[in-house]
Amino acid sequence: MAQELAKATVTPLDGRSSGNAITVLFNPTEYTVEYSATYQETAPPGLSNPILQFVNGNARVLTMDLLFDTYTDGGGSNVLTATAPMTDLLSVDSGLHAPPRVEFRWGVFRFVAVVERISQQLTMFRSDGTPVRAKLSVTFKQYKSLADQLRDPRRNSADKTKRRVLESHDSVWLMAAREYGEPRFWRVIARANDIDDPRRIQPGRVLVLPPLQPQEASDATDRP
Repeated sequence: MAQELAKATVTPLDGRSSGNAITVLFNPTEYTVEYSATYQETAPPGLSNPILQFVNGNARVLTMDLLFDTYTDGGGSNVLTATAPMTDLLSVDSGLHAPPRVEFRWGVFRFVAVVERISQQLTMFRSDGTPVRAKLSVTFKQYKSLADQLRDPRRNSADKTKRRVLESHDSVWLMAAREYGEPRFWRVIARANDIDDPRRIQPGRVLVLPPLQPQEASDATDRP
């Protein structure tokens, strides 16, 4: 016996329409998930290439085209009525003061996101001008709360050592304050880089910033 084809759904996760799944009329023929990260370029004098420093990961982006057709099956009614539940996902919910989060699900694939953009193209009309076929190009941007990201064990690599370029306006004290939350940890940077006099470091030098040892991290947390 042939199995019934699973339909893709888009379900608001909060707001006045929370839990009301929108079932697409036709499954997408394909979808794209984009992964990216942001890097900052620093160009120390005398080097042929800039130093790349990781800044942050970016939210994944899911894009697809969805087809809506009321001419073939629907008696030729206005297709905008069928697409309205999707385009409404960009409207501000009165209780949230923002559009709702949504879950796109198709079979085993699940993607929690916000709808970032919808481009609606009307491609077929009745003789009186009523649109009966539309293509929605939908862009979902992944949503992860701060709590979810802090629980994610993949947020840190096994080696937490960082590298930073000392710029002309910078100092190891400022660098320690930014990285460790306390300027007094400048000695950690000095030890890791064999620095005898922190006031005589040439701008453009790449410094190694090791992770704080457990006792040092505890001291930083307990310090008022």
